[in-house]
Formats: sequence, C-alpha cells, structure tokens
Amino acid sequence: MKLLSKISMLFVLLTTIMLSSVSTAVFAADDEVDVNSAHAVLAPFIEKEVVLGDAVMIEDKQKHEVLFYMGVLLLILIVTTAVIGLRMALFGKKLFVQHMISAGFTVFLAFAHAVTAIVWFFPFTL
Repeated sequence: MKLLSKISMLFVLLTTIMLSSVSTAVFAADDEVDVNSAHAVLAPFIEKEVVLGDAVMIEDKQKHEVLFYMGVLLLILIVTTAVIGLRMALFGKKLFVQHMISAGFTVFLAFAHAVTAIVWFFPFTL
C-alpha cells in the first residue's frame, strides 16, 4: 500500500512539473505576438468616424433651458405629491390613487431629468 501511494505521489509530481514547463512555453509564445498585426486587426474598430447625433448637437444654452424647465416641473410634482400625501395623512382624505399617480409622474420625470443631464453633460465623447 505504501508503495502504491509513493508511486501515485511521484506521478502527480512529474505531471505537475511537465505541465508547468508546457504552460511556460505557451505563455512565452503568446508574448511574441507581433504588435503590428494586432493593431491591423483592431484598426477598423479603433479608427471609426465620430458622428454626433441631433440630441448632442444642441447648443449648451438650449440644453440648460430644457433641464431648467424639467427641474421646475419636477419640483412642482414633488410638492404636489407631498401635499396630497399630507392631506391623506393629516385629514384622512381618500386620495391614494391620485397620490400614487403623482408619485409615478414624479419618479418618471426625475429619471428622465437625470438621464438627459448625463447624456448631455457627462464628460465623455460618444
């Protein structure tokens, strides 16, 4: 039994040494890849012509105005949602559906405002 375990340990050791030498040869071959051929393969993807869409070509002043009006409407919706919620909580009015509709519009406009601001003013080029 001891002889069998020693033989299996020796087999595992030799297999590990053999695989490590093979893997070093493979990694050495990967390092020798020609940089020019890799660049030639990627060139069509790297050298794309940048075309700006209509939404990005708007002047900054007009973008700020649109975001301002969206922000004003968002504040009005937030106040409206809060007032409806207070009327329900303090005075016992049955306005749950109106409150949820107002909250839905508020959340939708908040996301639209955030996405518009990120698309127009986040510091990266398309």
